[in-house]
Amino acid sequence: MKKRIFCTFVASAMIAGMFAGCTGTPSETTAPVAGTDNTTPAVVAGTVTTDGSTSMEKVIGSLGEAFQELNKDVTVTYNPTGSSSGVKAVQEGRCDIGLASRGLKDAETESGLASTTLALDGIAIVVNPQNPVSDLDVETIAKIYTGEITNWKDVGGNDAEIVLIGREAGSGTRDGFESITDTKDSCKYRQELTSTGDVIATVSQNPAAIGYASLSAVKDNIKALTVGGVAPSEETVKDGSYVVQRPFILITKANEKLSDTAQAFFDYITSPEAAQIITAAGVVPVSE
Repeated sequence: MKKRIFCTFVASAMIAGMFAGCTGTPSETTAPVAGTDNTTPAVVAGTVTTDGSTSMEKVIGSLGEAFQELNKDVTVTYNPTGSSSGVKAVQEGRCDIGLASRGLKDAETESGLASTTLALDGIAIVVNPQNPVSDLDVETIAKIYTGEITNWKDVGGNDAEIVLIGREAGSGTRDGFESITDTKDSCKYRQELTSTGDVIATVSQNPAAIGYASLSAVKDNIKALTVGGVAPSEETVKDGSYVVQRPFILITKANEKLSDTAQAFFDYITSPEAAQIITAAGVVPVSE
């Protein structure tokens, strides 16, 4: 997929203690701006490359734009390839920071990767706006996706065969959904799509379809169901009452330093200063 490059901008995040990461594009660091405490930012220049989860597009895009606005000589790029591809990109040294909308698996951690949770995201269960069904519990959602329930009339809807829409194998959204609903390797998908946008578009065009997508991506052309009576929102994700949720994580290599520019970006997006930007992108920051 084509990389999305966000505009360039002036400096704001301090280059703090070095975190683990994969080697990316080298950067130059100019003299620090004078200040009175250890939060004084340094002016950085160069490129920060990110790769992975399509669900994180909005939040990383917003953070990238904000960081570039504060750092006129920095370019932040984002390659939307999916969570598993983001993990692989870090392992192979093809990016600075990987992005995943799921936790790292044991084998990935054992291979030398480290994860940092950036935010929490609700996974919305979505249907076409014409669908009269408005609430399902987790158990019923599981029965629908495993083929035990196949007609909408059995859950209070129209007499129509349920069309199951999901994400492709390796998707962080799929991994999160199947883990929470305990349906891993048992879903009877009609279509397995490669992006959040594709899921939303498909459900919006089919009155019998059901899918799942990042809460931040939900638009007026689809309807998000309540789950067990709880609507997906920032508040319900944060307090845990909306149970269909997963982490948005940053992936680095555990024993390798990031470039100065990548480290500055990492420090900025995980700082309280970035919390409002993360919230505005529709997900819940863990640093406030």
